[in-house]
Amino acid sequence: MQIYRVGGAVRDKLLGLPVQDTDWVVVGACVEDMLAAGYLPVGKDFPVFLHPKTREEYALARTERKSAPGYKGFVVHASPEVTLEEDLLRRDLTINAMAEDEAGRLIDPFNGRTDLEAGIFRHVSPAFSEDPVRILRLARFAARFGFAVAPETLALMREMVGNNEVDHLVPERVWQELSRGLMEAAPSRMFEVLRECGALARIAPEIDALFGVPERLDYHPEGDSGVHTLLVLDAAAKLQLPLPARFAALCHDLGKALTPADQLPRHIGHDKRGHSPIEDVCARLRAPADCRELALMACREHILIHRSRELRPETLVDLFLRCDALRRPERFALLLEVCRSDAQGRAGFADASYPQAAYQQQMLAVASSVDAGAIARSCADKSMIAENVRLARVAAVHEARTRA
Repeated sequence: MQIYRVGGAVRDKLLGLPVQDTDWVVVGACVEDMLAAGYLPVGKDFPVFLHPKTREEYALARTERKSAPGYKGFVVHASPEVTLEEDLLRRDLTINAMAEDEAGRLIDPFNGRTDLEAGIFRHVSPAFSEDPVRILRLARFAARFGFAVAPETLALMREMVGNNEVDHLVPERVWQELSRGLMEAAPSRMFEVLRECGALARIAPEIDALFGVPERLDYHPEGDSGVHTLLVLDAAAKLQLPLPARFAALCHDLGKALTPADQLPRHIGHDKRGHSPIEDVCARLRAPADCRELALMACREHILIHRSRELRPETLVDLFLRCDALRRPERFALLLEVCRSDAQGRAGFADASYPQAAYQQQMLAVASSVDAGAIARSCADKSMIAENVRLARVAAVHEARTRA
């Protein structure tokens, strides 16, 4: 029995990055050997075990053979005869196909270290094309490391898209990879790679449709809605916003692909039937409710929030009510940060101030200070409670604006 550290742990160690998870491959052993040594079986599709003390994952060396379309259509063969090199050959990228033995020596049969030093993603073998999830993983790695894609690998990815392999991806797996990529330091790179190979048009056509939609240059010097969206996404990452806010940043302008240019920037992100393309994206990806709600809110409200100082007290209070900001101020604060990202996600505006956020928070605090309980108790017509509270909030905001 020989044990090797493999995959991301080896890669990250060579990059000088913290190693988050360590995976191990066991060569020359069978299931009975692992059980006899006290390892705990956990694998469903192939033999994976937990170390009896560290609880790290140890997998028997294996090979895989494509048996059906999609990422689950594989026949797995694990036996003591499978070599380390055969196990590494089935992996996606050369930078993930390195191993380290128990003495710390590097085993690198596919020149992964060279590609790592050059900053290149290169597939290990043509078997890369057998698993469409690998397109998503590579794009996610691009958001993390910023590497370039080798021309032959990009060509293979385009061929996979052309062969409809990506159409076999299940929504849960797509969302898993996209959500992880959104949380990387440069999430725009993920979408650039997906678009370059053609996968974005299959996975999220509403986002892909933004590219080529012109922007008014007095608002957006970058001139293209898709380019602007990626700038906004990176601005949200720079602000270290959580996943719902980053997803909202990605989706905030989806309506521009539906809106005539002469009506921009008054778009509200809906088609003529009042339907938002965000609903389609979220349904296809099965995005969580918190991501969907904030994305819809950002698409609907961000232009209004940009114009905060121009808004009448009534408009401000109605905005708070639509966003349920009085009951959910934390979510409203996230919405304001998405709007900040939108303002800073323009060519030349990366460090621009965004006083609208502080102003909105100030006015929300004023509106929240109204004693709704006292108004309710003094209201003879109970059907008028909500409207009387609203009017009191409007009056309070008006007074605060006048003092300011």
